[in-house]
Parts: sequence; structure tokens; C-alpha cells
Amino acid sequence: MGWEEKQVRGYPEFARTAQRYHGRPIFALFCGDKDAEGRSWCPDCVTAEPVVRKELHNMPDESVFIYCLVGDRAYWKDPNNEFRKNLKLTGVPTLLKYGTPQKLVEEECFKAELVRMLFTED
Repeated sequence: MGWEEKQVRGYPEFARTAQRYHGRPIFALFCGDKDAEGRSWCPDCVTAEPVVRKELHNMPDESVFIYCLVGDRAYWKDPNNEFRKNLKLTGVPTLLKYGTPQKLVEEECFKAELVRMLFTED
């Protein structure tokens, strides 16, 4: 069966999507919003996304990959935003295995071997 991808924007849509796939392995990549040309305001997100995408085939069968845009820079910088409060995110990009403490933050997402490890280890 392989895996499937869902693209969402904002915390409420992320939470609904994660709930819908409860019981399956869920991996999520959180990045800054993109402009009309498709470029994120977050340069680290621009660097990390192709690295993460290249490793998606390593996710376990039945996995769901949620690509989540966290909002514009001003929203993200607010220390009380829902991603910081509810998911304890400290930076973007963040790649995490939902429901576990396993995550890669910022430059860690640039390293293919770390991304692969997150996708393959229990």
C-alpha cells in the first residue's frame, strides 16, 4: 500500500488531519508559509523540504505524511501560537513522528541520514 501525503495549513487543520489518521504512523513536516512563487519565508525550510521528500519512501507502510504550513513569519514568531503551545515546536522546519518525542529541528532536517533514521526506527 505504501504511504500517503496530506497538505494542510494552520494548527486546526493539522489537528483534524492527525485525528483522522489516528492509529497509523504519522510523520509531519512543519514549514513556513509559501508565497505566490512557492517559496517559503523560511530559508531553512527551502533547504530541508527536498531532503525530507527524498527520504519519504523509507516511511513504514500505511504511514501518513502531513506537510503542514505553520503560517506567516509574524504568526510563527508569536510565542503563544498554537504550534508552540500544543506541539511544543521551537523552530521550523521541524520533522516529527506524531505522538512520540522523536523529532528533528531546523538544520537536523538537512541531514538525509537523520531523516531516514526518524522514518525507519521504532
